[in-house]
Amino acid sequence: MRRLTLGLALAAACIAGQAGAATPDAGRRECVDSPSHVITVCLIVDADGPAYEVSRKGKAVIARSALGLVLKGDGAARVDRIAGVDRVRRDDSWEQPWGEQRVIRDHHSELRVALAGPAGARPYSVVIRAFDDGFAFRYDEQAIPAGQSVAVLDERTEFNFVGQWDAWWYPARQADRDEYLYHRSGLNEVGLAETPFTLQGEGLYLSIHEAALVDYSSMNLKRTGQNAFKADLMPWSDGVLVKRVGAFQTPWRTVQIGETAGQLADSRMILNLNEPSQIKDIGQWFTPAKYVGIWWEMHLNKSTWGSGPTHGANNDNVRKYIDFAAANGFSGVLVEGWNQGWDGDWIANGAHFSFTKSYPDFDLPALAAYAKSKGVKLIGHNETAGALENYESQLEDAMALYEANGVSVVKTGYVKPNGSIVRTGEDGKPANEWFAGQYAVRHNLKVAQAAARHHIAIDAHEPVKDTGLRRTWPNMVSREGARGQEFNAWGRPTNPPEHLSILPFTRLLAGPMDFTPGIFDLTYKDKVEERVQSTLAVQLAEYVVIYSPVHMAADLPENYAKRPDAFQFIKDVPTDWETSHTLAGEIGDYVVVARQQRGAADWYLGAITDENARIVTVKLDFLARGKRYEAQIYRDGPGADYRTAPYPLVIEKKIVTARDSLTLAMAPGGGQAIRFKALD
Repeated sequence: MRRLTLGLALAAACIAGQAGAATPDAGRRECVDSPSHVITVCLIVDADGPAYEVSRKGKAVIARSALGLVLKGDGAARVDRIAGVDRVRRDDSWEQPWGEQRVIRDHHSELRVALAGPAGARPYSVVIRAFDDGFAFRYDEQAIPAGQSVAVLDERTEFNFVGQWDAWWYPARQADRDEYLYHRSGLNEVGLAETPFTLQGEGLYLSIHEAALVDYSSMNLKRTGQNAFKADLMPWSDGVLVKRVGAFQTPWRTVQIGETAGQLADSRMILNLNEPSQIKDIGQWFTPAKYVGIWWEMHLNKSTWGSGPTHGANNDNVRKYIDFAAANGFSGVLVEGWNQGWDGDWIANGAHFSFTKSYPDFDLPALAAYAKSKGVKLIGHNETAGALENYESQLEDAMALYEANGVSVVKTGYVKPNGSIVRTGEDGKPANEWFAGQYAVRHNLKVAQAAARHHIAIDAHEPVKDTGLRRTWPNMVSREGARGQEFNAWGRPTNPPEHLSILPFTRLLAGPMDFTPGIFDLTYKDKVEERVQSTLAVQLAEYVVIYSPVHMAADLPENYAKRPDAFQFIKDVPTDWETSHTLAGEIGDYVVVARQQRGAADWYLGAITDENARIVTVKLDFLARGKRYEAQIYRDGPGADYRTAPYPLVIEKKIVTARDSLTLAMAPGGGQAIRFKALD
């Protein structure tokens, strides 16, 4: 990095980049351009307080929008001038230990502005980073004395969008957390929305989210007027938004911007805004992989989590899955329902869960040893039912037990109605907290840190949303945080075909998702709206389209045995990538993604459409020039239709090169999955 001073030429160029900007008063306005002068962000300070404006290629995108925090004890005086400016330009690269892209370029311009005011005004800094594919800002509260308690009562951050936009969103603070279907509406029909909050309009695509959410409350977006939104933080039960001690920095408030939906999906800005890894040896104990397990059968009511004659986590059943995993190249076996506490209303009685004591018909040491003899590991499962205090009281003992038995991945769960996580208050009385408030944010990181000490990775379900923290704590390998495959077993209703073409441009912008793909028994219920709404080809394509370093082959072993031809793709497809490209897509219509296997020459492609049949032609120029590839194509067969005939599948091979194109024909609710096997 090198520090630069603001010259007159740079200032003039920045001001010129802001459409319609008047000549600023000295010390009242500072601007920063992205490295290629695509995006300009200007910070303005006057009697109305600090604010910002954003333009892209000279066109206004965000009109004047307020900035600032309100802390308990603040007086009426507010900052009204710029006291100092510092600028940094960065252009370097870093490597992920695992990920959708191995080497990531971090290329941005940073503007740090120190704000001050009259006597009684609390000074602080605003830090802005401008990338060519978006921008971010955060507050740096360095003027707070060490040891002084801080209470954030409000965040003034606004997003006032210019022009006409549609939003892809679902309501925040609902009972089922983040497990809702996205819907499209006009921007001014939105109420309180969760992030990532994706917009399309004005020839652009935007996504508003946050990065590096650490010891802070999760941000929602509340509409406050025409095209106007304000940050809305998940509060503590006493109404305070955030509680800190001494100086602190907020998470980054992020806006990704692209001319196509695919540019949003391929942005790595969120990751770049997080700090480097705190785990230097993770490659020695975590390897991205696929797994199977005792899970889907419970959702189909073939077995139970609780004890009794149909208990799924029994020794014989677990050995069956271990044998299946070993025979088919899967490295992990997830076992849910192994531990005591599942009997009765476990959601209401999460404090009864034990994370070290198993049911009598589950022998952890013996099964772990059996798995090891087969080259397989058990994957742990810790459902907490939102009883965080109970889990934390057992956390160290539980992680030590799993480490001793070779368990290197644990799936956590927090099934509890939003807003009802019980915490013992300072007065000794119970208080109800939000699932993504600061209390839960602290808990999620505490679990990841405890797991890291025991060389264990965490796959969190019902999680606090991902904000790129997997860069800093790469044992936070995957999360749920959306409507996954399990909803397709419950029939109330299930996920419609368009759901899979929405996720890459909304939820997946936050990070990896443990969707649990690969269901082959697609007609287990008569009504299409009560079962998986896809063709068989889509279940294969999910492994490429939905990124996660840990992917489950979620169906029952006997269902895979019936379709060894289709199952071959699941056995072949990796979960760790050299690079990834979204080749085509429109939100809610279709998506085509290509990924190169890490450390290898092979590529994989996944394509999924909504309820409409679709033909998409894609160039294969992502393949290495001068090489030939065998395209192993798994596509919808004649007559395939998710409503009436989900099973027809054609498997064919052809030789292709980077000079070729492929025409992808997809049935209603259909798709394609392709392996490009390098031949040269």
